[in-house]
Amino acid sequence: MGTLSDLLALAQQRALNLGLPYQGALTPGEAWQVLQLAPGAKLVDVRSRAELDWVGRVPAAVEIEWASWPGMQRNTNFVSQLRHQVDPEALVMFLCRSGARSDGAARAAVEAGYSNCYNVLEGFEGDKDANGQRNRIGGWRHAGLPWHQG
Repeated sequence: MGTLSDLLALAQQRALNLGLPYQGALTPGEAWQVLQLAPGAKLVDVRSRAELDWVGRVPAAVEIEWASWPGMQRNTNFVSQLRHQVDPEALVMFLCRSGARSDGAARAAVEAGYSNCYNVLEGFEGDKDANGQRNRIGGWRHAGLPWHQG
């Protein structure tokens, strides 16, 4: 396990390399380490309620939908729900299925005044493999990190 400052420096370098407007980008394993090392750090899972119920949840994650199933309509209350549940001064990591919605959530949080935002790359399920299936290439579950079914 690296030090917190090493993990965050690596994440910040990735953000610079990718031209991201938020603090950094972490792998699922790095995000789990940050949760262990940084008191007050929050993991915000932005997947839909359906995904949380059917696919699985991360223990102790703050759950705020970025978009709702079915139809994946954007949650217009996302920022107000985030403000209600997560201190703007906290180190906040955003997680979704594969890293795309969490990128949007991290960008929205920065625009709303959160200054310490990170995206969790690969997401909960990772990328699709050659057969179009997830949970085999990258992701929180594939990394063997804590989660539980609905």
